[in-house]
Amino acid sequence: MKAILVAGGHGSRLYPFTRYTHKTLLPLYRRPVIDYALATIRRAGIKDITIIGNQFIGQIAQHVGTGMEGENIHYVIEEEPRGVHHALSLARPHVGSQRVLVYFSDNITTMELTDSVKKFQSSKEPPGCVLLGREVDDPERFGVAIFENGKFVDIVEKPTNPTSALAIGGIYLFDETFWAKMDQVTTNGGNLSISDINRLYLIENKAELIDIGDKIWLDCGTPDSLYEASQLAASGKLSPKPCNTRNGDCSLN
Repeated sequence: MKAILVAGGHGSRLYPFTRYTHKTLLPLYRRPVIDYALATIRRAGIKDITIIGNQFIGQIAQHVGTGMEGENIHYVIEEEPRGVHHALSLARPHVGSQRVLVYFSDNITTMELTDSVKKFQSSKEPPGCVLLGREVDDPERFGVAIFENGKFVDIVEKPTNPTSALAIGGIYLFDETFWAKMDQVTTNGGNLSISDINRLYLIENKAELIDIGDKIWLDCGTPDSLYEASQLAASGKLSPKPCNTRNGDCSLN
């Protein structure tokens, strides 16, 4: 199991700060945002991580370095933002045919992925995909889950009149058929969104949707949300620790 941490784009919602550094290096209480995202990945037991970044990828590499003991960290530069397909394609050589966690770096959550990752790793057959959903006040900004008779049947990207408030986006688990599906969607033309790929899993009845319920999930892509996340981190509700232990602090130095 490998991970792709997508930290590309201009970060325009956080101007002027992102003119000088990457959005994932902005402070979230006492640590940069990227530490919280990496902690979620690390607590899930994934040790092979590819980080995609813009012109500030060197600053990210200076902070993260070679990672923790036993980890493989790969850095890939996205010289200009050209969409999701281009960004993920840059990471493809480092992932190969492995099952993958795709994590868009703005997302900070208290949802733990350990059990889902273990289930994914132990599956003898391609397990499909796992999508995380949460109730939002503005579902028109997201890919939204559509239900019929209580069954998850479709995803509509940024609907004008959403029939559901369960937003999907930001953190995904995909099996080894992911790249073939991405190629299939791209071949069909149009601008690629992750929802297009998720629909192919839905057609195969291979998409599992997990409602995170009362777990915290924030998009730290705006000053207001970054401030809110900082308050939660200061209160101890968000943690940058890469592992949970009662025998000492295993956080980054």
